[in-house]
Amino acid sequence: MARQLILGTAGHIDHGKTALVRALTGVDTDRLPEEKARGITIDIGFAHLDLGEVRYGIVDVPGHERFIRNMLAGAAGIDVAMLVIAADDSIMPQTREHLAILELLQIPTGLIALTKCDLADADWLELVEDDVRSLVRGTFLHEAPIVRTSAHRGEGLDELRRTLLGIATAGQPTSPKPQASALFRLPVDRSFVLEGRGTIVTGTVWSGSANVGDELDWLPVGRKVRIRGLHTHGQAVEAIQAGQRAAINLIGAHHTEIVRGHELASPNHLKSSRRITAHLRVLRESPLPLRHRDRVRVHLGTQEAIAWVRLLSESRLEPGASGMAQLISPRPIVCRGRQPLIIRAESPLVTLGGGVVLQCAGERVTRRAASVLRTIGNLLAQDELARADAVLFHLGAREVSVADLACELGVDHDAAQRLIDRLVQDDRLRSLAVSPRRSVLLHAEHVRALESRLAQAMARLHAQSPMEAAIPRPRIAQALAWADVDLVQGVLALMIESGDVIASAAGVAQRDHAPRLTEAQQALLARLLARFERDAFTPPEPAELAAEHGVAEEEVRGLLALCVSRGELVHLGAALYLHASHHERLVERVAAALAGGRSLTVSEIRTLLDTSRKFAVPICEHLDRIGVTTRRGDARVAGPNAGAPGARARQPASGATV
Repeated sequence: MARQLILGTAGHIDHGKTALVRALTGVDTDRLPEEKARGITIDIGFAHLDLGEVRYGIVDVPGHERFIRNMLAGAAGIDVAMLVIAADDSIMPQTREHLAILELLQIPTGLIALTKCDLADADWLELVEDDVRSLVRGTFLHEAPIVRTSAHRGEGLDELRRTLLGIATAGQPTSPKPQASALFRLPVDRSFVLEGRGTIVTGTVWSGSANVGDELDWLPVGRKVRIRGLHTHGQAVEAIQAGQRAAINLIGAHHTEIVRGHELASPNHLKSSRRITAHLRVLRESPLPLRHRDRVRVHLGTQEAIAWVRLLSESRLEPGASGMAQLISPRPIVCRGRQPLIIRAESPLVTLGGGVVLQCAGERVTRRAASVLRTIGNLLAQDELARADAVLFHLGAREVSVADLACELGVDHDAAQRLIDRLVQDDRLRSLAVSPRRSVLLHAEHVRALESRLAQAMARLHAQSPMEAAIPRPRIAQALAWADVDLVQGVLALMIESGDVIASAAGVAQRDHAPRLTEAQQALLARLLARFERDAFTPPEPAELAAEHGVAEEEVRGLLALCVSRGELVHLGAALYLHASHHERLVERVAAALAGGRSLTVSEIRTLLDTSRKFAVPICEHLDRIGVTTRRGDARVAGPNAGAPGARARQPASGATV
């Protein structure tokens, strides 16, 4: 199969870009009636050029300053740039602007075509070449070949073809789009309808491959579409791949709904967000600085979006300066980590600069927060593992996923999984058991932060209820309602495993926590226990005890809960408590009475315990719950936990999970 690359033109209006493409390929890329009437390129056009084992898809872009937005839509997907400069005009304003845009888009390689050479003499051509060399010094075209051509006479076309073939075969041009990824991505640059076929979209395949019948994500709309048919360079095919121009016949999208700037991608490959974090650079030639809260046009792929700039460390970036920023848009922007972007002023329409995406869906960052800016800066690190660590840290306190890392870092899923495995080995990611059957990964810094927040919340709850020996687990979840409940459960399990937190049936407590009682409360507690021990199976209720001792019912309930946590009382439900010794007697008596397959009614259990029906009914229900008895009609028989006479039933744990 021929190697597939995208060649994009660039240059000032009327410098012969379209004529040169037509001379090379025989294709007139000006398809609009207005373009033919006015003799200028308005929108992007397409052709292809076969050079043996290399096939170039050609994107021809407009050169007029009014159509820079269209130029950007076409230039975003190219692998090789051809800067076109007319020999009779030499360097013009859009020559400079297009070159700056290609630099900001990180186009890796290219060449320079001097056109209309039949209109200039040899001395003038030498001067033009000298000017061009000065223009491209320090850019990606610094050592690019310059080819003299004349589309009118057909001069230099063979040399141009040889040069393009040499660029493709001598090196491996690698654009900022992740072509090695197995996941498909195509930014849409055109949408229309064909009778009998339905919706057709076109674009450059940035990465991966797709086949007829595949289901794709349609972003930022958030719907699924299916591929009915595929064409590339005018031929029907069963599959398309990175580096090709493609036309896709879609099922599930009307041509008026899917527009330039939308993207098609493998399921769960890309995300859209109204806030992205980026590293921006203002061009030295920019006529304006970039100021905090400026409203700008952001170009990513084939998208153009209005966004407000939040500079994170400065109030303004002067021409030539760079810095971190967040771009906030009223509508979702689709991107991947490390993707280049261009920013232009809203008015006047001039290119200010560009940059690279650091976070596709960044949380709001506090301006001038040094520690945050430092960690965001790690997203620019050359070391991929360091970038992965920074990406996962900035995802926040939520479960780490391979898909998130792949999108934010701009790598495929296999590479993302390898990086996650290494971060687990380095203890930068921690595994949290959120349930008996499920574990999740969380960045170690967020684990430590959650542990600290949990410890603070528990200390606060202990202080609010000093008489409680343990905090019911649901109350922990309420205190940390802002956090993911699964992650709280997992971090709590880690703290229990380390011994920092003690777990019991009543809940959880910090290791050094002990209930604090005043002397008066200690005396009252002793009297309450004595009363429960004396009254056996006709115990008092909290309201009765509060009235008897002249204290608030809430205080009595707190003391009773403490006795339950210490194993001195057993809570049977509602307002009913039994002394632990009597609960043991209760189990022994009932189990003995049911031995041999006998049964007991509520009335018989009431007589057995020498109590009233008021207490006998809830006692029977409690025995059912703990498995000492099983109800059959109006009677009880021995339950699975009845055991031998004298066996003690275990109380069910309260609130087993957060």
